[in-house]
Amino acid sequence: MIKVLKLQKAVMAIVLGIIALIAYKVMDVKHLESSIYMLEFAGLLFVTGALLFLYPVFFAKKDKDGNVELDPEQQEEGTIE
Repeated sequence: MIKVLKLQKAVMAIVLGIIALIAYKVMDVKHLESSIYMLEFAGLLFVTGALLFLYPVFFAKKDKDGNVELDPEQQEEGTIE
């Protein structure tokens, strides 16, 4: 389902955000001045991931009854059950 909804990029952004947050914590323990940039990068990745999770909601296709179908492959084939 993740492949169909094209959420791999969102999941990867969240995972990279978690890794950047861990890197921030390590840098903060060592009292590095540049650790704040890693925290900003982690926040940017989290926001990007959240927006990418909303992508299927904004660009979902509607059928003739007005219902939203989040499985575009099934809708294109015309085999909606």
